Amino acid sequence: MKYRKLARFSFLLLCILFTRSLLAAQSPVPETIPPDKLQSEENLVHYGDLIDVDILGSFDYDWRGRLTPEGYLDGVNFVEEPIFGLCRSEDEIALAVARSYEKLLREPKIVVKIIDRSNRAVSVLEGAVKKPQRFQIKRKVLLNELLIVSGGLTDLANGEIRIFRPQNLSCNSKTVETENTTLENGEKRERFVKTSQGGGSTAINIRISELLSGNKESNPQILSGDIVTVLEAEPIYVIGGVNSPKQIAARSKITLSRAIDSAGGLTKGAMENSVTIFRRSGSETKIIEADLSKIKAEQNEDIILQGYDIVDVGEKGRGKKKYPPVLQFSKPDANKTNNLPLRVIE
Repeated sequence: MKYRKLARFSFLLLCILFTRSLLAAQSPVPETIPPDKLQSEENLVHYGDLIDVDILGSFDYDWRGRLTPEGYLDGVNFVEEPIFGLCRSEDEIALAVARSYEKLLREPKIVVKIIDRSNRAVSVLEGAVKKPQRFQIKRKVLLNELLIVSGGLTDLANGEIRIFRPQNLSCNSKTVETENTTLENGEKRERFVKTSQGGGSTAINIRISELLSGNKESNPQILSGDIVTVLEAEPIYVIGGVNSPKQIAARSKITLSRAIDSAGGLTKGAMENSVTIFRRSGSETKIIEADLSKIKAEQNEDIILQGYDIVDVGEKGRGKKKYPPVLQFSKPDANKTNNLPLRVIE
């Protein structure tokens, strides 16, 4: 009897395993993630790079130097035409040098190396981030990574990021111009003419909400020379009888009661029936009086604040201000672009 039960259990187990394997075979195979399409600029020549050209077996034709403002190797001798190097790889430049030296040397062997990249243009991240800084980029890096290493966004971010990309400081979207030539022996050869940048300087606008949602197009690669600015919202100032007088961002329709709550709420000595809003109106200042107690009781409408409003909550023992106070919320000099700390991404 025991053996019969054991045999029946074994049979059922085999049926279950067979069914699972059959279903697994019929289920679709998940697609693999496509390879990274980011372009690496590390091994492409930039302005400021120190380049070494070594002609194997000969010291007379060796060269070391940088690019001219037009992008050519500066001061290469024994060539009829200047050799363009901007945004080209070491192998591409070696091939161009070899072709230029063919009339002088027999089958020249050329080795080109970028031996110093420290003078490349830096990228800048500024605006509404906790740690604005400059970056020397030595590998592929996306926008979200720079935001993370900079401590993230501040409360003043207005929801948009702007990337300014100057022309010729990076090697993105380069175009290579070539022409066909015929050698003396009749051989056809494609000859490199020049590499050029397409489109000039560009500006890219990104919504932070789309970046956070995982939209790949909103998370671009950051290139050498890029200036990334996290735009700040217009400020609203809440002062007077609140626990944490502060500057808040006018990102959306923010009401008076919500602004006071964000400033820590009212103090014990606050006069909630005496709130003054100083609002810019052209060259003049408009004064709006509000009673927070009536707003809470839904007797008065909660006022929607605007950028640059100054909300002054009255305090017991202090007279009401007739003029807007002078506020000092300027940034320190250390946040200026030229004085920002430099971080190497490698």
